[in-house]
Amino acid sequence: MIRQWIVGGIALCSCVAAQAQSQTPRWALAGDGGIRWEVRSAAHADHIEMAGKGIAAIVSYGTDSRGGLVLSQHLVFPGLRKLPNNTRGSYTVKIADHVADSILVDGVAAVERPSAFYIRGLLRVESRTRTPLTMERTIFPSVDKRAYLERYLLRNSGVTTLHVHLPVVKSDSVTNGAREVGGPFVVVRRSYDGGDFVLAPGNSISFSYVVAVRRASEEGYVFSVAYELQRREAMVNSVFGSLVLRTPNDTIDRLFAFCKLRAAESIYDTKAGLMHGPGGGEYYAAIWANDQAEYASPFFPFLGNAAGDEAAANTFRLFASYMNKGFRPIPSSIVAEGDSVWNGAGDRGDQAMIAYGASRYGLASGDTIEARRLWPLIDWCLEYLRRKTNAQGVIGSDADELEGRFPAGKINLSTNVLAYGGFLYASRLAASLGDGEVSLRLAAEASRLRSAIESYFGARVSGYDTYRYYDGNTVLRSWICLPLVMGIFDRAPATVKALLSPYLWTKNGILTAAGDTTFWDRSTLYAFRGLFYAGVTDTCNRYFSYYSRVRLLGEHVPYPVEAWPEGNQRHLSAESALYCRVVTEGLFGIDPMGLGEFSLLPRLPAGWGSMSLEHMKAFGADWGISVTGRHVVVSRNGVVVRDVDWDGVEPIVVGAAGSRAAGSPPPPASASAPPTPRWPGPSTGQKPRRWPTKANPPMPSDPGTSQLYLRATPSACGTYPIRRSAGPFWAWTPKTKTCSPCSRGIFRSRRTGVPTGR
Repeated sequence: MIRQWIVGGIALCSCVAAQAQSQTPRWALAGDGGIRWEVRSAAHADHIEMAGKGIAAIVSYGTDSRGGLVLSQHLVFPGLRKLPNNTRGSYTVKIADHVADSILVDGVAAVERPSAFYIRGLLRVESRTRTPLTMERTIFPSVDKRAYLERYLLRNSGVTTLHVHLPVVKSDSVTNGAREVGGPFVVVRRSYDGGDFVLAPGNSISFSYVVAVRRASEEGYVFSVAYELQRREAMVNSVFGSLVLRTPNDTIDRLFAFCKLRAAESIYDTKAGLMHGPGGGEYYAAIWANDQAEYASPFFPFLGNAAGDEAAANTFRLFASYMNKGFRPIPSSIVAEGDSVWNGAGDRGDQAMIAYGASRYGLASGDTIEARRLWPLIDWCLEYLRRKTNAQGVIGSDADELEGRFPAGKINLSTNVLAYGGFLYASRLAASLGDGEVSLRLAAEASRLRSAIESYFGARVSGYDTYRYYDGNTVLRSWICLPLVMGIFDRAPATVKALLSPYLWTKNGILTAAGDTTFWDRSTLYAFRGLFYAGVTDTCNRYFSYYSRVRLLGEHVPYPVEAWPEGNQRHLSAESALYCRVVTEGLFGIDPMGLGEFSLLPRLPAGWGSMSLEHMKAFGADWGISVTGRHVVVSRNGVVVRDVDWDGVEPIVVGAAGSRAAGSPPPPASASAPPTPRWPGPSTGQKPRRWPTKANPPMPSDPGTSQLYLRATPSACGTYPIRRSAGPFWAWTPKTKTCSPCSRGIFRSRRTGVPTGR
């Protein structure tokens, strides 16, 4: 049984439990997959972002001190541009008036008193009025049109007939075309099914309200709000039905489903094609090297969402268009539907972000054509990084992804660890594409950079033997979690302690820097992913469960947020993709090994009898992963391909060598996921077992058996590349040997030396 290393023992876990108990959830899980807030207390307001291909709607909602409805909308139309046409150049409309204020019951205004709010890809407000009329308002964006929609269902809950007047709205306003690109625009406000009605007791009636924007040169459109609602619900159901997580923690399951939606809905139809955008009221029709290339794009193959895959491919296509012979940095962001760029912070380590994200995306796509399309961009970014490497073997950049908000020096940990990931996964991708020589070279470069990271950044900070973020850094920083994410466990015990210490951990997650109050969810989510991947399962699960409960059911719901105090905790979409990756890459330990091949390190928390992922669409198939205790079953397109009793240490490799290009070797150089660290419990008194070293390297699992093996595979007549240990990695080194007539490799067990198969 794997020993879980619990940081700080019972006291630290009790602290998390106390935090969870001190905040009674405002929201509760609904039986149909949504969440529900029954209004019982004083004033409270919140905001949520929802999106379609042509619109993003940030809806502020809640109740005031008198129990009345608080409602306002900030609508963004990414495909309509205003001047100056820059990052924030999307056309916007703000709505403060309520069409429902014009509803009359027997000549008296029906004043809403919300009784409940509900969220599941839409916002539903259930209200009483000061009359027998009850109201249900459903708010949502169109799936593919530039339209915000509200659908009202009114019911006579009294015992007498009511005379109801529903507003009739038909209003067009034309903008000043000199201030827009391709303007003027027409802002259309329409109600449907308004008028005067007699409503008998127990009967219902509905009407709708739409705010849409079109170019003056475009024809008008008649909306069917019921049809648009069906399409929105169908889209939500489709996302919820793919990559389905099932665990004993229904809050984690529900937030995972919500995060899939938030990541997938924030994709906009632009003249440059589909573009995934962060959102937040400002960031649309634009891509960033961190949000889109590093965070979101590697996740989309797992979801199997066609729009997500297309947006990811477009992300890398757009960045690739800025490659240049002089190796000037690719811009941090491409904005305004691809017409402009932003590089105000200089090189933030963007080439490392792109190389890492593109390599992960290419491997997870399982598509050789897509991988070959990505390769020139990956290769260019890696060459750029080589040219930024100094005599100490580390890579310089002007800033990091926080763009100068916090000091990062000229050589920072984030850029270097992401660059390591870029070399590592590019090595695996090259092997899958049949270029063993390039794969070997990249693997060696990854190994050297890993050593340089330890030499340059390894330091004692605030009493912890962890990492300094840059030369001169004296306080703990949140991004010390990144080595754990990449499987660099040299300083894992102290790094885990530091991340969950009072210096960094708060009730809102991990602080950006010790001694400050700023938090960014992205680093908290990276930390969770790294902690699970490192095998700190039970401790991490306590924190992850607490975080999930707060984000889904607390005071600001229902998604991860960008930051605080900056941005008022906006629901940026890429953070939701990072939450999902905590599960896929952390909890399940899924690590791309090649096109169509991956490894697993499932981290089943104590008290969980089982967990599963269904309909995972990455690596060119529809996968199912079921973990029950140590029993792991993996199916491919409904057929079981692995059924093992896991030893809890070695990665479970899934996929066939046939998924690689002909003649290519298996992935080299740390191709296997890192072994489970065996740390002592808080009171065992045992010494920690050794980390992988040159004398004690990790071994990969044979995809076909549970044996550990060395593999000899002939790449040409008379030449066998032999897998040998090289530090914590595996390297391929040529060794001449007479070619056997069958020209097939021999597998030998490391334990017995006996051939186990061909």
